Amino acid sequence: MPQTIVKGYKALLAEAEAAVQTLSVEEARALVGSADTVFVDLRDPRELEREGRMPGAVHCPRGMLEFWIDPESPYAKPVFQEDRRFVFFCAGGWRSALAAKAAQEMGLKPVAHLAGGFGAWKTAGAPFDAPAPKAGGAKD
Repeated sequence: MPQTIVKGYKALLAEAEAAVQTLSVEEARALVGSADTVFVDLRDPRELEREGRMPGAVHCPRGMLEFWIDPESPYAKPVFQEDRRFVFFCAGGWRSALAAKAAQEMGLKPVAHLAGGFGAWKTAGAPFDAPAPKAGGAKD
């Protein structure tokens, strides 16, 4: 018998969007360099290698977020114990909405996520570090 999904990803995203602050690229850019804001990149390491990085962002793979936030976890990271604002982003804004909601439910605050993710960030011309060239690539 097939599985019956009672709450799909669209409902989960709608709940997350209703519960957490969503920042536009312009709003997020205004926070870059602020000592009280941490940008958290949730993308997979391969995505960072392929697409580049936001300068100064902390990389936290989505699958480790809850473990890195919880000070009781053996994987806890000190950055998540700081009294700062956390702005989560992923490639397109879906994972970051869900992650920001989970972080908020755990007690991390204030949290927000970047609408459109890193893709929107790059499209808007916001600063990013381009990916490193691959070894063994074509030569001139």
